[in-house]
Amino acid sequence: LAKYPEIKSLMGPDPHLKWIVSGMVLTQLLACYLVKDLPWKWVFFWAYAFGGCINHSLSLAIHDISHNVAFGNKQAKWNRWFAIFANLPIGVPYSASFKKYHIDHHRYLGGDKLDVDIPTDFEGWFFCTPTRKVLWLFLQPLFYSLRPLYVNPKAITQMEVFNALVQLSVDLVIHYLWGLKPIVYLIAGTILCMGIHPISGHFIAEHYMFLKGYETYSYYGPLNWLTFNVGYHMEHHDFPSIPGCRLPMVKKIAAEYYDHLPHHQSWSRVLWDFVFDDTIGPYSRVKRLCKLAKES
Repeated sequence: LAKYPEIKSLMGPDPHLKWIVSGMVLTQLLACYLVKDLPWKWVFFWAYAFGGCINHSLSLAIHDISHNVAFGNKQAKWNRWFAIFANLPIGVPYSASFKKYHIDHHRYLGGDKLDVDIPTDFEGWFFCTPTRKVLWLFLQPLFYSLRPLYVNPKAITQMEVFNALVQLSVDLVIHYLWGLKPIVYLIAGTILCMGIHPISGHFIAEHYMFLKGYETYSYYGPLNWLTFNVGYHMEHHDFPSIPGCRLPMVKKIAAEYYDHLPHHQSWSRVLWDFVFDDTIGPYSRVKRLCKLAKES
């Protein structure tokens, strides 16, 4: 910032985010109507090939919204409520809990018992062969949802209760109108596309130490168009208040700070290497003991 103060002008809300997210939510509601009479095999096909991609993208929109980039820091509550709206096609309540834990991920990156993004010792010990690592990728949504309850349990907040009630109400309305298949379409898409899917490669790409000494990596490929530029992950951790749409400008302005750093070219290749490279697995994370964890 001292060298490039113009980066400060990139901070602040993204005026287009709320409209893009609203369009995605409405698209999924339309899809719910369209899949209600399809055979089950096509429900699962479209859940993986289409709906899950949108849901994964919405989960990354919620990631951006958790940094208050939809309405700005002065309208924090609007961001929380809008995240609950973005959550609706995902099928299960997610946004309020994500916000609660994601703050710690930025504040205590790699912190033992604080950053719940880090796999547990059991995950690192058991999922150590190619077959088991494939299973771990399939089960990623389960581990991401349950790990915080084991590693760093926190009191349930009022916003989480509201998130759950709104989500359940909308699920029930969809079921009442169009039956079970749209609900399966939404939830199956969420689970499948957060498991083994090219987009889900970002989970591994972001902080797994593919090269010794580097714990955070960016990805500059085309899938950023579908994921609100979450691939610009070094830039995001440097400036979490800059919305994803402006992160490429950070790299362009301060190129000498990023161009020399190792980065990924393909999220699909990341998944392949994770499974078949014996030197990479759930243990391939930097874990540090933070002061807060020592005190607890």
